[in-house]
Amino acid sequence: MTSATVPHHLQRYRKALFFLALLLPLALLLGLALGAYPLPPLAIPQILLRGEGVEYQVLTVLRLPRVLGAALVGGLLALAGAVLQGLFRNPLVDPGLIGVTSGAALGAAIFIVLLPGAGPLEVYALPLFAFLGGLLATQVLWRIARTPLGTQVLVLLLSGIALNALVGAAIGLLTFLATEEQLRSLTFWTLGGFSAVTWAVLLSGLPLAFLALGLLLPLARSLNALALGEREAFHLGTELETFKRRAVAGAALGVGVAVALAGGVGFIGLVAPHLFRLLAGPDHRYLLPGAALLGATLAVLADLLARTVAAPAEVPVGVVTALLGGPFFLYLVLRYKREVYRA
Repeated sequence: MTSATVPHHLQRYRKALFFLALLLPLALLLGLALGAYPLPPLAIPQILLRGEGVEYQVLTVLRLPRVLGAALVGGLLALAGAVLQGLFRNPLVDPGLIGVTSGAALGAAIFIVLLPGAGPLEVYALPLFAFLGGLLATQVLWRIARTPLGTQVLVLLLSGIALNALVGAAIGLLTFLATEEQLRSLTFWTLGGFSAVTWAVLLSGLPLAFLALGLLLPLARSLNALALGEREAFHLGTELETFKRRAVAGAALGVGVAVALAGGVGFIGLVAPHLFRLLAGPDHRYLLPGAALLGATLAVLADLLARTVAAPAEVPVGVVTALLGGPFFLYLVLRYKREVYRA
């Protein structure tokens, strides 16, 4: 099929994906090169091939796991956000807004404070506890918002706000009980950051991350069918309950891994899917991979900003994403308000 015969909207999707596929490697290269110890971007392949020296150690021990971890976390959060927005058919849904991120953070906090002494198993158990916390929070919200007429989005959002408050109180209690060392770890989970991402931490989260990607990425056609309504999706062959359980489990798993690696990094799950919709359109076949690519790029750039804007000190990444994502969320709310009045 030539470009002249490809529909215009498909060309737009393909161009957006191609642009993002080029943008992510560029962001990764900047993330590897810039920092307290700057490296020439074009010399990075030569440094890796050399295999020795201070620059090689900085690159392989510090920068590579951190930058790759940021890309993985951003991609998972954006993908989970896109799927949850499609599942609840509401563009304002975000893993942090409805309490999934808080639940995952509470799972990690419980493990840190109440179950210390896991030794070498800690890097594997921590993502698992974060996943279980996110999954439990999602299930609670799902059951509260579920009615015979379908999921009530307003109830879901209000429940998410209440759950965030409860989880905040529980984490506050754990902070009161924590030792000084545990308190430092809890502060990391609260503010978010990639400074603690090492090869061991990154590799421990990869199996669960790939499982989340395997659960979420094939849901595009079902999400497109659900956009027409549950009855229409059923008649188009979607097994609704299986699809919903898979979407919820995959989103909780992805968010759990992201929280275990980087703590509470907010707004990427909300912002990235919306930016891709503005860039190309709402078709989930392109939205899911596009949001993942865009989320990975945004997380790498946010981490780069966090560790360079006040160098040699580091600003928590969660603060950077909140400062940038908060105004964007307000813009979405105002835009949603205008659309409601027009309807």
